[in-house]
Amino acid sequence: MKQKYLLKNGREFSIVSLTVDQLDEILILQRKVIESLSTGSFLQPLTEEEFSYILNGKGLMIGAYYNEQLIAFRAMLEPELDEEHLGKDARLPRSEWPLVLYSEISNVDPEFQGNGLQVLLGKHLMKEVVHQQRFRYICTTVAPFNIASLKDKFAHGMQIVELKVKYDNLLRYILMKDLALPFTEKDTPESRYVLMADTEEQQLYLRGGWRGTKIELVDDQWVVRFEK
Repeated sequence: MKQKYLLKNGREFSIVSLTVDQLDEILILQRKVIESLSTGSFLQPLTEEEFSYILNGKGLMIGAYYNEQLIAFRAMLEPELDEEHLGKDARLPRSEWPLVLYSEISNVDPEFQGNGLQVLLGKHLMKEVVHQQRFRYICTTVAPFNIASLKDKFAHGMQIVELKVKYDNLLRYILMKDLALPFTEKDTPESRYVLMADTEEQQLYLRGGWRGTKIELVDDQWVVRFEK
């Protein structure tokens, strides 16, 4: 896979499938992104071993190249079938867990941010997953108030299906997309808005079968829209 696109400045870049041969470039870009972040940012970097796991057949990974330089990458991971599996958090039967792929890390070179690369790479990965027909569900976790990441996930049709403590006492949204049942956003009488800061009320809605479908800034406070 190699496809050509244009940056906002009109310069051409390409999107390619990544392999273990690009591991050093991936690690270099991840370090560059981490060094550019402010303290307390939400990025959870992957280790060299975790990247190798994905690149050696346990997931999908694509990257954007400009002038032979890796400027962005995005990965999906085929997870282990253990008790921390997000399929369990999404209330899927265990028989469905092998059909779950995780939306993992995405990095964009700070010099190339603002070109929509994260969303573009996400769309390519989603298409590749559909094409392979091996997986039905895409799952991921996002911290509350990680607004950029939440907007990215909603842009790909993912929905909040749970809000709980994960990963050694970290509060996380669990988001999922069922590729067999595409979701159409619509305003209905069944819509409710809940403050993102109100964990307990959001959990009540989620336990009642509602799903978070959108976030909005209302009176300087972030709210989550739930639909049933």
